[in-house]
Amino acid sequence: MARLPSNRMVLIEMRKMSCVAALLFFGVTSVSFPPIASAVPHEVINKESRPMKKLFEAPNEPASAQASDPGVTVAKYSYDPSGKTDPFKSFIAEQEAVEEKGVRKPRTYLETLDLSQLELIAIISGPKGNWAMVRDSKGVGHVIQKGTPIGTNSGTVYAVTEKEVIVREEFKDFRGTVQHRDIAKKLPSLE
Repeated sequence: MARLPSNRMVLIEMRKMSCVAALLFFGVTSVSFPPIASAVPHEVINKESRPMKKLFEAPNEPASAQASDPGVTVAKYSYDPSGKTDPFKSFIAEQEAVEEKGVRKPRTYLETLDLSQLELIAIISGPKGNWAMVRDSKGVGHVIQKGTPIGTNSGTVYAVTEKEVIVREEFKDFRGTVQHRDIAKKLPSLE
């Protein structure tokens, strides 16, 4: 009667088989494991690489000598890529390396507030220009005029008219061109 292998030996052999399967999947052709005390040593056979066969041989005769008919001429073709698209160039527009301005730190308290946190409460017209007063969420009033930096998106006060204040913010679109966005803050109605 043949002796059955122990559970430990079966587990070791199963691990070896799973390792071999994984290595074969990645293209490894030979594997050797360290010998186990109770296991029988195995020999690993490495096949030597075979010499490469030449699939195509270069013709010894020039192309003009291969033409059998003297009346037939072989036209030479040369590719002219001028005016054609480059097949290896990306379709996505290349963005030019532009030095991006670093995000500058806000210099005033108004530059730390979002425009939605500010409420326009008064506009004063005068001979030297129009002034406006905005109130933040804490209830503190701030006087602004044309050119005052305001908002978290690097906005400046573009115009102060009789009924509204226009804040212009600069931003870059998906192409990298600088665009302007005007945001109007209007006086609340008296109703």
